[in-house]
Amino acid sequence: MRTRKQKILLFLKITFAIATIVIIGLFSFRNTLLDQLLTRTTSKAAYQYDCNFTIKEASFDGFSGVKLTNVILAPKNADTLFKIQNIETTINIWKLFLGDVQIGTLKINNGYVQLTQKGKLKNFAAFIKKDSTENTKNDKLNYASFTYKTISKLLNLVPTNMNIENLVFKLDDNDKKATIDIKKLILVNKNIETAIHVQTNTFTQRWKIKGLADPRNKQADIRFFNLDSGAIKLPYFDERYNLISSFDSIRLNIQNIEKSRGEFHLDGFASIVNLKINHPKIARKDVFLKNARFDYRFLLGADFISIDSSSTVQLNKIKLHPYLSYNTEDDTIYRLKVAIPKMKAQDFITSLPEGLFTHFEGMETTGYFNYKLNFKFNKNKPNQLVFDSNIKKENLRITKYGEANLSKINSDFTYRAIIKDVLQRPILVGPDNPNFTPLDQISPYLQKSVLTSEDPSFFNHRGFINEAFKQSIAKNIKTKKFSRGASTISMQLVKNVFLTREKTLSRKLEEILLVYLLENNRIASKERMLEVYFNIIEWGPNVYGIGEASQYYFQKKPIDLTLNECLYLARIIPSPNKFMYHFNSEGNLKDSSKKVASFITNIMIKRGLLTIEDTIYKTQPVIISGPAKSLIKITVKDSTKIDSLITPKLTPVPIVNPPKNSRF
Repeated sequence: MRTRKQKILLFLKITFAIATIVIIGLFSFRNTLLDQLLTRTTSKAAYQYDCNFTIKEASFDGFSGVKLTNVILAPKNADTLFKIQNIETTINIWKLFLGDVQIGTLKINNGYVQLTQKGKLKNFAAFIKKDSTENTKNDKLNYASFTYKTISKLLNLVPTNMNIENLVFKLDDNDKKATIDIKKLILVNKNIETAIHVQTNTFTQRWKIKGLADPRNKQADIRFFNLDSGAIKLPYFDERYNLISSFDSIRLNIQNIEKSRGEFHLDGFASIVNLKINHPKIARKDVFLKNARFDYRFLLGADFISIDSSSTVQLNKIKLHPYLSYNTEDDTIYRLKVAIPKMKAQDFITSLPEGLFTHFEGMETTGYFNYKLNFKFNKNKPNQLVFDSNIKKENLRITKYGEANLSKINSDFTYRAIIKDVLQRPILVGPDNPNFTPLDQISPYLQKSVLTSEDPSFFNHRGFINEAFKQSIAKNIKTKKFSRGASTISMQLVKNVFLTREKTLSRKLEEILLVYLLENNRIASKERMLEVYFNIIEWGPNVYGIGEASQYYFQKKPIDLTLNECLYLARIIPSPNKFMYHFNSEGNLKDSSKKVASFITNIMIKRGLLTIEDTIYKTQPVIISGPAKSLIKITVKDSTKIDSLITPKLTPVPIVNPPKNSRF
């Protein structure tokens, strides 16, 4: 009877014998395996992607080396996707036997990869089609397993040692071209170094990538910078998307990629130095950020994808902790949480990206603050949206204003609207202007009508209405566009007095911050804010302020306006230059306009702002008697249409069609 030691020795001998047989078998049939792999690849390219995949010569070099010459992938009736003269690589035979590919070393000489689009014809279109075998709704995707498996396969294709020379990546999008010519790319002993030439229709540069790359241990630390003087420019996007961007250097660090207990983890950081961006939807000038860093921790489970709250985003001196989550366990739920720990208010002001907050440049503050945002959206229950924004101040005070001097609202000043980049005539906001109307000289009916239609809680909120924001966000998400705003009178006032009507990210962000400062530092009273609002907003073509408007429409002073006239003026604020379309061919208000007026009236009655006695003359028609009458098209009894050529008496300025007093 064999002893335990003898049994172990026998097992080892058998295992060694089997392994030897397998190795000999693999070595003997390796060419067959390679031929089968290439045959399958060629067939798949032809039948699934309608491409011709050809290799002039393929052979093993040593035990695990493979040599390929003249490798070409060419879609039928389109430009060649890639053509490479020489490829030499070593492949893990054990992985190949199991149907997987893991590359050990790689050497490439002379070749190109190109993506082209001519008209609507793309040479890569077949490779971006949706897979018909993708998971159905009943076959739920496991995010953690899928991501880990995908990344592992991709990293297996990254060699541990690499030498690439003269490999060119070309992009031609209907003559918007970019060429990235890799003159040299070397990966030896986990160290990577490159020499890259970049050329587009607009610039030429030399780039360099240097650092650590360890695909088997799933780690990397790579730096990307320019060999020439000046910043690195982002190719193609300037021509394709009108996005001009540059930076001095980028660093990408991957510290850990693993899957444990059913969760996928990806940890590391990314940083960028001297980022500059220019795009008409972002700001009117260059946006500049000196330093930015993202210490990230991605977590994926079977039914969720998230950025963990331990992650940190740093923008100059601003540090914040984001939490983002997409969860499909029961419903489809989106979450966003942002926390800014206690910091100096002045550090926050000086850390704002230059060009994005131009009206804050030069502002000086004292004190501290911290901030928290909690957002939750359930796709199947949109009305249960959560939006909580909370800021806590500690001795926060503005000691010096920047370009936007908020205190000017308390004194006389000159207002000039900017419409389509054209500066309009000056409007003096003060008693020296004969059309300026103090709040107590504006009909209470008009004040109540405008507040009801534009901002019912104006005297109670601090610049923002959370419930309105929730409804706006929910509708915008459902429609997948900005179809609804949530502007208060405070926001409209700041936009008109201190900013412009441009629809840029910069203007909207500045508007939010300026409104917060104006309202929460009690810089102006609510009454003064409302008074200025009534005296500057546009009420018609080149008509500014209620003093001009009451004369333009009714040849009256604002205090003498009737309820019907006030309801009309409140109703046209969103689109003042289209006031004439509220009237029919007989010069009377259309039924649709009357219904809106009745709706606003009923709301005011329910809120106790009007009595039944106030509406006693509600049935009387609205009669336009001022210069505005000349713009209303009226058909006389003989059906002959005439357009009055009377020039409005109030202003000689030609009629323009600027954007409405939007709530964007």
